[in-house]
Amino acid sequence: MLPDFNMLSVFALVAEERSFRAAGERLGVTRSAVSQTIRRLEENLGIALVSRTTRSVSLTEAGEQLYEDVAPAIADVRAALSQTEQWRDRPRGHLRLAVSSIAERFLSGPFLAGFTEANPEIRLDITVTDEEFDIVAEGYDAGVRLGEVIEQDMIAVPVAGDERQLTVCSPAYRDRFGIPDLAGHRCIGWRPSPKAVPYRWEFTEDGKDFSVAVAPEITTNDMELMIKLAVAGAGITFGMEESFRPFVERGELVPLLEDYCPRFAGFYLYYPSRRNAAPKLRALVEHLRRCKG
Repeated sequence: MLPDFNMLSVFALVAEERSFRAAGERLGVTRSAVSQTIRRLEENLGIALVSRTTRSVSLTEAGEQLYEDVAPAIADVRAALSQTEQWRDRPRGHLRLAVSSIAERFLSGPFLAGFTEANPEIRLDITVTDEEFDIVAEGYDAGVRLGEVIEQDMIAVPVAGDERQLTVCSPAYRDRFGIPDLAGHRCIGWRPSPKAVPYRWEFTEDGKDFSVAVAPEITTNDMELMIKLAVAGAGITFGMEESFRPFVERGELVPLLEDYCPRFAGFYLYYPSRRNAAPKLRALVEHLRRCKG
């Protein structure tokens, strides 16, 4: 059986220190444990590597040759491990995120700018997408989605409080056509991709959820365009209240059917359940919690 790396690294320390005791102190083990490891290594190789006396330790000719051969490789491994340990303690590296286009608070400039300023060694790579896929299989570190569509085996951290979806239109459209029941009205719909059907508008009445498959006059995957069209009086649209808030506050849009639009769990940052999350991901979670607080 070939010796493992642990045996060779102990041997290298003995060769460097010329002492079982000193090698043990560097490893945090006893002199006896070092001696036993060297003995197993010699038994595996079938040759003596170390000459022992009561006062000193020296290498045999075979030991000198082995040390000369393995020392550079062991030094490289030690350096590599040292570099890896730096990743354990410092938030650094490439952080890939898949974020829903309607996660307004997460995608706000101040939140992400504050994170990059506090963590200059992290390079953010954000894909804004509403398609559902396995973030692990696609190589992402984390994602941001509505809580209701996140897999149960993920760790999920709230981005904000509860959300709700609203129907909105321009004041001019409302004044022209009155408060609608949706039937017969021009609708501006959303779909995540060209091959997907338009999103169904979801409501609640007397505690019971129901959805309406509207036939949009205009369909797009861009919420910003939907809002522009609604402000321009092109029809009624449906989406997250957070996306519409600035336009409602300025009076450019008015909410409709609010009694049928209850609140629900909002957006979450989610990532795989692992014992040791990378420092770069922990830094993002901590930044999120600080901003919420």
